[in-house]
Amino acid sequence: MSGTQTTGPIGGRWFQLLIGIICMSMIANLQYGWTLFVNPIDAKFGWGRAAIQVAFTIFVLTETWLVPIEGYLVDKFGPRPVVFGGGILCGLGWMMNAHAETLTMLYVAAAVSGVGAGAVYGTCVGNALKWFPDRRGLAAGMTAAGFGAGSALTVIPIANMIANQGYQDAFWYFGIGQGVIVVVLSLLLSKPVKSAITNVKAAVVQTRKDFRPMEMVKQPVFWIMYIMFVMVAAGGLMATAQLGPIAKDFQIAGVTVSLMGLALPALTFALTVDRVLNGLTRPFFGWVSDKIGREQTMTLCFTFECLGILGLYYLGRDPVMFVLLTGLVFFAWGEIYSLFPSTNADTFGSTYAAGNAGLLYTAKGTASLLVPLSSVLVTATGGWEAVFWVASFLNGTAAILAWFVLRPMRRKLIERSANM
Repeated sequence: MSGTQTTGPIGGRWFQLLIGIICMSMIANLQYGWTLFVNPIDAKFGWGRAAIQVAFTIFVLTETWLVPIEGYLVDKFGPRPVVFGGGILCGLGWMMNAHAETLTMLYVAAAVSGVGAGAVYGTCVGNALKWFPDRRGLAAGMTAAGFGAGSALTVIPIANMIANQGYQDAFWYFGIGQGVIVVVLSLLLSKPVKSAITNVKAAVVQTRKDFRPMEMVKQPVFWIMYIMFVMVAAGGLMATAQLGPIAKDFQIAGVTVSLMGLALPALTFALTVDRVLNGLTRPFFGWVSDKIGREQTMTLCFTFECLGILGLYYLGRDPVMFVLLTGLVFFAWGEIYSLFPSTNADTFGSTYAAGNAGLLYTAKGTASLLVPLSSVLVTATGGWEAVFWVASFLNGTAAILAWFVLRPMRRKLIERSANM
């Protein structure tokens, strides 16, 4: 198979991809496991959901808005030192959560773990984009799948530890374990070797020019991608951060659901299925986009997400439908973390892919600002209906923009890139 030789570091580019996937799975719980801790923290200290969710927002902001700097360091020094430092910070952040007895301490811990998670996330995705110019959608999707599905393996153990030993022990022991694994694996990472990625051909059209970050932000097409990323990420982030409170308010969190030979409480079942589907969608739709095109795939997925969010609100009070529809929502949402980075690298080149992808990834931080607002909106309106309708509208708008705006703008820029 063309371009799959094991030139360069041991195992070649596929082994580098595997290391990135494992590292991503180790930091996944910092985001996707958070919803399990919200109610226990509130029960212990009585700070209120909205105040506690500010910590989640701080985590996402620091995870995303510093990625351009971390991406610059990766482009300059390689992936190893950035992931090494990120692993230390990820472990330290959760250890601090275990001992946080004030909101201030909780917020500081969120910032520390956010910086660490961003360093690991931005590095692993950027490295995948560079190692696989011929399969960017698939490689970015497989890497992001570690972040989406990694928590599926530990969501039940974490939930059990919270129930049996308290949330502090869950923070402490999982923080140490995850951090150590990332630090050790970082020593095996390597930046791309040209001889390992020569003579590879991509099915999708790519730029002839490598844009520096400051050149990229001057292109209007970048800001169209940014706005679309914010729109779609906002709805998904509301679901990941608020799924526990939503299930509680729907009065189905502890109702046993039997599906696929398993019998679990509805919330635990939904979290497990969601993590698996949220992981599978990233390589799957990344691979699809490598074949049929980025914008075509975006239009399809964002339309499904628009309909799935509305379905979850109107049918989700049935425990079985809650599990199934949250699975659909996550399946139609998670692919943004493979589609947008690969689209960005196709449009602006490989040389500065980590830094460029980091700038685009800050859209997730912008979207996170809407998460606390969802709690405020629920309090103001007395229910979740307005939140679901807003999230659905954003996804529908993004689907229209992908086809009618992003597609022609990107095509024109790539055509001009040979002469820029």
